[in-house]
This record gives sequence, C-alpha cells and structure tokens, in this order.
Amino acid sequence: MSGADTFDYIIIGAGTAGCVLANRLTADLKTRVLLVEAGGSNNYHWVHIPVGYLYCMGNPRTDWCFRTAPQQGLNGQRAMNYPRGKVIGGCSSVNGMIYIRGQKRDYDQWRQLGNVGWGADDVLPYFKKSEDFAEGAIGEHGIGGELRVEKQRLHWDLLDAVQDAAVAAGLPKRSDLTDSDTPGVGYYRVTQRDGLRWSAADAFLKPARHRANLVVTPKAHVLRLLFAGKRAVGIAYTQDNTPKEARARAGVILAAGAVGSPHLLEVSGIGDGARLQELGVPVVHSLPGVGENLHDHMAHRYIYRISHGVTLNEKLKTVFGKAMVGLEYILRRTGPMAMAPSQLGFFARSSPEVETPNVQYHVQPLSLDKFGDPLHTFPAFTILPCNLRPRSRGSVHATSPDSRTAPCIDPNFLSDPDDRRVAADMLRLTRRIVGQAPLAPYHPEEYVPGMNFEGGRQDDETLATAAGTVGTTIYHPVGTARMGQDAKAVVDERLRIHGIENLRVIDASIMPAITSGNTNTPVVMIAEKGAAMILEDAR
Repeated sequence: MSGADTFDYIIIGAGTAGCVLANRLTADLKTRVLLVEAGGSNNYHWVHIPVGYLYCMGNPRTDWCFRTAPQQGLNGQRAMNYPRGKVIGGCSSVNGMIYIRGQKRDYDQWRQLGNVGWGADDVLPYFKKSEDFAEGAIGEHGIGGELRVEKQRLHWDLLDAVQDAAVAAGLPKRSDLTDSDTPGVGYYRVTQRDGLRWSAADAFLKPARHRANLVVTPKAHVLRLLFAGKRAVGIAYTQDNTPKEARARAGVILAAGAVGSPHLLEVSGIGDGARLQELGVPVVHSLPGVGENLHDHMAHRYIYRISHGVTLNEKLKTVFGKAMVGLEYILRRTGPMAMAPSQLGFFARSSPEVETPNVQYHVQPLSLDKFGDPLHTFPAFTILPCNLRPRSRGSVHATSPDSRTAPCIDPNFLSDPDDRRVAADMLRLTRRIVGQAPLAPYHPEEYVPGMNFEGGRQDDETLATAAGTVGTTIYHPVGTARMGQDAKAVVDERLRIHGIENLRVIDASIMPAITSGNTNTPVVMIAEKGAAMILEDAR
C-alpha cells in the first residue's frame, strides 16, 4: 500500500455528520483525512432550491431509494419508501431543513442511561458552536457558526388560520420552536441562506475542500472495513468499478447513518455472531446490538379539503401559476420555491397524563397522495402529527455479504400498544384543532382518512386503524448502533465500538433514544462533540 493511500482518519459517508467531521478534523493541516461517499456531487439544482426535496426523494441521483419490509402495523403489510440521501451532504441535501434541537430531557435521559457527558448542559455548547442564527445571539442560540438558520421567506393566510385554530384549542403561540420543551405553535426556522438550502456540505465541507490534507472521494462504495485482529486499519471500496483500499493510522469513522453504519458493520464482521454466520460473513467481533433498536418518527398524513383559499395546489395547477411561482423565486428568492416541506408547526401533549410534549405537528399548504405523486387539483392542506417518543422498535440488517445489496429495513411501526393509543389521541386532537372557529371560513372537510373512522373515547382501535391507513415515516431513523454500556450497546460514551480499537460510529445511529423533534440538528451536535472527543483522545 503506497503512502498516498494512507491517512490519519477515514470518514465513511459525506452526509451531515461526515461533513462536520471532515471540517473539524482537517483544521489541523497536519492531519490527513479521507472522506468517502457513495453518492455523487451536490451540484444538482434541485438540491439547492428548497422545494427541490420533491424531486430529490425517490431520485436515484440523490436517494438510496430504499424500501421498508412490509409493516404489519400499517393495516395490511404495507411497505414504504424510505429515502436516505445518496449525495454529498447526505440527508441534509434532501431533507426538510427544519432546525429543531429537541428537549433537554432527551439528553438528560441519555446521561441517566450511563452516557457521561451527554446531558443537556453538556451538549448545549456544541449546538451553539455550529449555529449562525440570523436573528442574533438570543436565548440559547449561537451566532457565527457555519450552519445558517433563518426565518422562512413566504406567507400563507391559511397557515395563519391554522395557527389561530391551534391557539383556540389551547396551545400558546411561540415565536421560536427551536426546542420542544413546552407546548406551543409557531413557524419553523430553517437551515437556509437567502432562500437557498444550506446543507452540511455548504456549511461545513465547502469551506474545507481547499485544504490539501482533505481528500473527498465521491461515488465510492465501501465494501467492508479492514481489520488487523480487533483493530480497524482501513477500508476496501470500489470506485468506477475499480477495487481500492485505503489505510487509517489513527481511526476509521462510520458516519453512514442509521441504515448505512450498521449495514457496513455487519458485512465487515461486527454484529450478532449467529446472524453473521448465516450470512457467510466471518465474525470479527460479536456485538448483538448492531442493527437493533431502530426507531423513527412515524407521522400520520391527514388531509383537509377546503372550499376556498390559496394553497400550493392551485398555484401550481396551471402553466401560468407555475411561471409566476418561478419568477418570484428568480427575482426575490421568496415564495413557494423557497419553502420547506412544512412551514407551521406545533408541539403538544397527546393526553393530560403526558409530562412534556410528545407530539409534533407539521402543517403544509398542499396535499398529495404521497411524495412523488402530483399535487391534488383541489385546494387542501395537510397536517402531519407524529409521536415524538415511539416505543416500537425495529431493525436494520444485512441480507447479503455484499454491501451493495440493500439491507432489510424493518421499523416495526405501530407494533407497541402505546404507540397505537397515542396515534388515536393524535387524530382526536387534530380534529379538535381543525374544528376551531378560526378555520370555519375555509369549511375544512376531512379528505383523508375520512370521517368513516370516527371512534369514540373508548374506541382507540378504530382511530389507530385510521392512523395505520395514512401512516408514513418522516425519515428520522436512529438508534441502530446505540450508545451505552449494556450487552446490547454498540458504542461507548466516546462513540468507540465496544471491543474494537480504532473504530467509531458518529451519526444518528448512536442515539439511545430518539430526540423530540427533527433529527438533523442533533446529528450536527453529535458530530461536533464526536470530533472534539477524537481530537482530545489524539493528544
């Protein structure tokens, strides 16, 4: 192996975490880093135009195009598309851009599980370090960091009415939804700069690309990790159908996400020993927790048809309307093309027994059957509540020794009775909000799931069935290489793989439990903290 193929660190995955890590680890110009990414460049125009998520999900240019296993909890073994970013910037290049940290209790619970240094007070400095909040250093926001956070650049009267309806139903209006510690309704802040998506690639990788000590290798599919005994020493990968290897002196870092990281661990010989033997993969180290503990925020797509009012459905129904939307964006970088998938949101308790908000709402001035389908031709809006603290657990596991074969992704949605109860309560709460006076002028009519699913106070199962009919993921998989000290934990509190030297996982898969909100911002924090620990350990 030539010296040119040897690095201090190899980072697998140029997604959110990988971009942060590449920036921080190469700040010392004496540290050589290789960043490998299976996807290609992010120079696709729909990556940078915010509404382009509609054209990136399900597009093999930017998406792995995974499918889940059939889900028994979704009424009839329904499988779902499971988008994951396959492009420089990863999911931050195709996601909803919403900036949410979660609740302080999320991180305090991580600490209570024995993960020293991961409490709310411990992680706050890492959130603030990377943030550049457009409105200034107010509250617990940071300024001057790489990740730009701005108000959205559009307005809908209909969303104002939904906000007023939520207030009428008892939710206070909040000017800032960055945390979900308390109930409230307001408009989301987004990771954008001047009407353009501001991905992790824009924020962290682009400023570091000129560094001679950083090598970025796109369209490189990692086949397996390389070991000397129980020490990670490099990777084998393929690029342009050419097999290659690279070596790491100081460490290999998996940042391939909650699907990619456990998949690569298993095909490399780290996972449940019996499972690996069935696959024909030589066991390097038996860790039964690899790929387990998958959980995700499942949302329920409730669509309300309205008698009048302006939604995106009408704006994009005609050639003239599309032209006007495009012209507004070209001239001002405002309007529907600048919008995140969800503009209005609120956090609520599904029932009085819940201590802190356990439900998050995403509200959209549009409707469609599913992403990739055309918008409906009638005016409508969509409300998507999701259970912030699901109890259902699934798995991600390799189906072949070849890492190029897609893994089996089984979120096991709505398998826990408590999740079905919360789903029923969310539909009741949604109907109560939509029934408030501020929305009466729009005459909202429940189009999906429909009032044939009524269900009384005691009939949770009828409403849970309705939720299963319209249930979907909002693409927040976590937990498949979870942090902890027990027999099913995969990494320790410094994100080192148990029983293996020189190997870390730094991405959403290390979360012991999912955070109470969109997960991209917590992944930035995890990568910031992970990079700091790597640099500390290298001294």
